[in-house]
Amino acid sequence: MSATHGSESGAIPPRLVTTVGAADLLRRLSGNHGELMMHQSGGCCDGSAPMCYPSGEFIVGDRDVLLGVVDLRLEVGEVPTDLATGTDAVQVWISGSQFQAWKHTQLVLDVVPGRGSGFSLESPEGLRFLSRARAFTASENDLLGAQPLLVGEDWEAGTRPAPHTSARVVAEAVDACPVPGMTVRS
Repeated sequence: MSATHGSESGAIPPRLVTTVGAADLLRRLSGNHGELMMHQSGGCCDGSAPMCYPSGEFIVGDRDVLLGVVDLRLEVGEVPTDLATGTDAVQVWISGSQFQAWKHTQLVLDVVPGRGSGFSLESPEGLRFLSRARAFTASENDLLGAQPLLVGEDWEAGTRPAPHTSARVVAEAVDACPVPGMTVRS
């Protein structure tokens, strides 16, 4: 089983995985803009895209759900021992209603060539963030269903997630979202 899946060991799988390319772009953006945050858009004018903002530029709603924290200190396969903070941590949020549609999937934050949304920081970089998803197994859903969600009002009150909610880093999206018939690298 890959590092992104946790049901065989009984470990709680992260709701968020990031590719090396997405983590590298976030490091570059963090160097230019300081602390960052992301919000998985629910559609409308920007489609359904992960949007990157300077921390605090997007107001997180009380019912928005924290999918995880991208720990910019991590490399492929590393597991966090503590929760990243400051410019090493990128919070990734999703609206509560959008989460209800996605709660059975692990969101994979990736980056592809192209122009990002006019509101997202990667726009001038010639790259755009892209959400991919892997459906959780039944046992993973059971494990996740027993875990409380961290929502915006909890964050505002000072609650922080456990390190296991940090996004794992994979080399490429296919490592987290295998395509049938393709060999997954380890």
